[in-house]
Amino acid sequence: MSMVINDTFLKAARGEQTDYVPVWYMRQAGRSQPEYRAIKEKYSLFEITHQPELCAYVTRLPVEQYGVDAAILYKDIMTPLPAIGVDVEIKAGIGPVISNPITSLADVEKLGEIHPEEDVPYVLETIKLLTEEQLKVPLIGFAGAPFTMASYMIEGGPSKNYNKTKAFMYSEPKAWFALMDKLGDMTITYVKSQIKAGAKAIQIFDSWVGALNVEDYRTFIKPVMNRIFSSLREENVPFIMFGVGASHLALEWNDLPLDVVGLDWRLPISQAREMGITKAVQGNLDPAILLSPWEVIEERAKAILDQGMAQPGYIFNLGHGVFPQVKPETLKRLTDFIHEYSASKK
Repeated sequence: MSMVINDTFLKAARGEQTDYVPVWYMRQAGRSQPEYRAIKEKYSLFEITHQPELCAYVTRLPVEQYGVDAAILYKDIMTPLPAIGVDVEIKAGIGPVISNPITSLADVEKLGEIHPEEDVPYVLETIKLLTEEQLKVPLIGFAGAPFTMASYMIEGGPSKNYNKTKAFMYSEPKAWFALMDKLGDMTITYVKSQIKAGAKAIQIFDSWVGALNVEDYRTFIKPVMNRIFSSLREENVPFIMFGVGASHLALEWNDLPLDVVGLDWRLPISQAREMGITKAVQGNLDPAILLSPWEVIEERAKAILDQGMAQPGYIFNLGHGVFPQVKPETLKRLTDFIHEYSASKK
C-alpha cells in the first residue's frame, strides 16, 4: 500500500482548502544537486532510469533535501518512444536525437503500440519502490503530450521553430491525425500503467505547443488532448497540464477535463483568473530569479503567493525547470519560505 502521509499537494490540485501552499519544482530531481552530479559522472540518464533503486534515490532526494510536497519521477519524456518503434538517443548537449524521423503516412502506420509491463518495466518498478516503501509525499508521474512528442519525431531532434512539424501538420492532415491517434493511445496506456504502479498525480508536458496559435491548437491538438484526459478521468487522480510560452492556450486547457492548469512566468496568476481560468493553477516563478539575491527571490515569491492564495486550488512551482546553476540551499530556503508565509496568511 502507498505510504502517502502529506496530501497537501493532492488537496490543492483538487481545488480544496489547505493549511499552507504546497510546492514542488519542475526538474527538482538532479541537475543542481551535488549527489546527482556524482551519479551522472558514472551513469547516463538512460542508465539511471533503467536501475529502479538508483532512479528512486534520485527521485526522492529533493523531497528529503528541500522538504517539497510532491516528488516527480526522474525520467525522460522520450522513454516510451522506443517501444513503438522510434529510434531515439539522448545525446549530451543536444537532447533527444531520432534517426528515423516521420516524413509520411507510411511512417506513421509503421508505429507500434506500447506494452508498459514488457517495454518499460523499470519505470513501473521505480514507481512501486517509491510509493510502497520510500515516499511520504505523492509521486507525480508524467508523459509528453502528442504535439511535443511529434515535434521530436518529425524534426529528428530539438527545434527552435518547429517548421517541419507545422508544415507536416498543415500539408499532411491525414498523416498528422493518424500520428495524434497513435501518440494519444500511447499516452493513455503509458499513464494508466504509471497510476496502476502507484503514481498519485500526472503532469502532461506539452513543452513546445506554444509554437501554435489558438486556432491551430483547437483544430490539430485539442481533439486528441480531450480524448486523452477523458479516457483517464476514471483513474481518479489529479492531472496537470504544462507548456512553455503557451499562455495564449491557458483557456483552451481550462476547457479540457483536467484538474490543474500549469502556468509559466509569462502570465501572472491574477491575470489568468481574470481571463477565466477556473481550475486549480500551478506556477510560476521565473527560474532565472533563483540566481538572484535572496531579497529578490523572496519579494517575487511573495507576490506570486499572494496572487495564488486569492482562491483555493493553488500549487507553487517554477515557470519552467530548475537550472543546473541553482544552489540547492536556495531551493530549501524558498520551500521553507513558501510554507511559512502561506501558513501565516491562512
